[in-house]
Amino acid sequence: MTEDIHIIESDADILAALSRLNKLSGGVMTLLVVDRDGHLQGTLTDGDIRRAILKGACTSDSVKVAMNRNFNALQGDEIDVSQVREYRRRGITLLPHLNVDGTIREIYDLKNTRSILPLDAILMAGGKGERLRPMTLTTPKPLLEISGKAIIDYNVEALAAVGIKNITVATRYLAEKIYSHFERPVAGIKVKCITEEHPMGTIGAASLIEHKKGGNTLVMNSDLLTSISFEDMYIKHVNEQADITVAAIPYTVSVPFAILTTDGANITGLEEKPTYSYYANAGIYIISNHLLSQLPKGRVTDATTLIEEAIRDNYKVVFYPINGTWIDIGTPADFSHAQELMRHINNLNL
Repeated sequence: MTEDIHIIESDADILAALSRLNKLSGGVMTLLVVDRDGHLQGTLTDGDIRRAILKGACTSDSVKVAMNRNFNALQGDEIDVSQVREYRRRGITLLPHLNVDGTIREIYDLKNTRSILPLDAILMAGGKGERLRPMTLTTPKPLLEISGKAIIDYNVEALAAVGIKNITVATRYLAEKIYSHFERPVAGIKVKCITEEHPMGTIGAASLIEHKKGGNTLVMNSDLLTSISFEDMYIKHVNEQADITVAAIPYTVSVPFAILTTDGANITGLEEKPTYSYYANAGIYIISNHLLSQLPKGRVTDATTLIEEAIRDNYKVVFYPINGTWIDIGTPADFSHAQELMRHINNLNL
């Protein structure tokens, strides 16, 4: 079994456990107690040790006398995201994921990982960013910096924070610079890159990737700044049993004139300066892998085309409204707005 700072064997004594817990200061101060074969037996905290000593335990006693045998854990291959959310709500900060035999598959720190979404992700980063020239003449738009950080890194960090580890960036324009950028991990993730040999539309590059059966993939534009809840979006996708979930932003159109309602040549009414509300495509999608696997290899395909064809073929397509920040950094004005927003957020966090 891989050595982990949170794992201690059940034969260890309480004094050794106290030393291990002391080294965890500043992080999640919980140990996972396993037997010699790596099966999880219980959890151990400072509080568990204190209660055991008050009952007469000695520091030379085995941790088994102090550990909590009523622990919470994820089990099996399927992760129930709603269950993870409930654990987080209850204040559980260290969550083990167990194999069928009770050994530890993975350990999640819910102080740093807000959720555990069983998704792969593709970030689309092939565009030229022509409206942002001259800034994009030598730098691909996703690598332009907002408050000292590349735009795309904000998105990689947000994906990593909800447990998404398999992230691929689709590149074309100045691809070598994006490859170079991701030679080092971002947010602990080794991001993979692929290159479109020719422009393939807003989702065609997904055909260059092998998609595992039965899963879902999050596809998004890499030049967005957003506070979208990927967890809420995923839960809606699952609850709706959707094939595609489209993130949407409210969009309001105000007409500065009186609008006529008519019946033939007759005016039946007037609406003075009406306002109409719509939902607009935000460039973020959760798509079932069986649909992505059907994309024509190497051909130009836009996300809107895929959505229209899915609706035509009676697949279930739903939308998820974004409640929060969403900025599509397409123009100098958008770039300036994003800079100002991040300065404000950073000042609040000081």
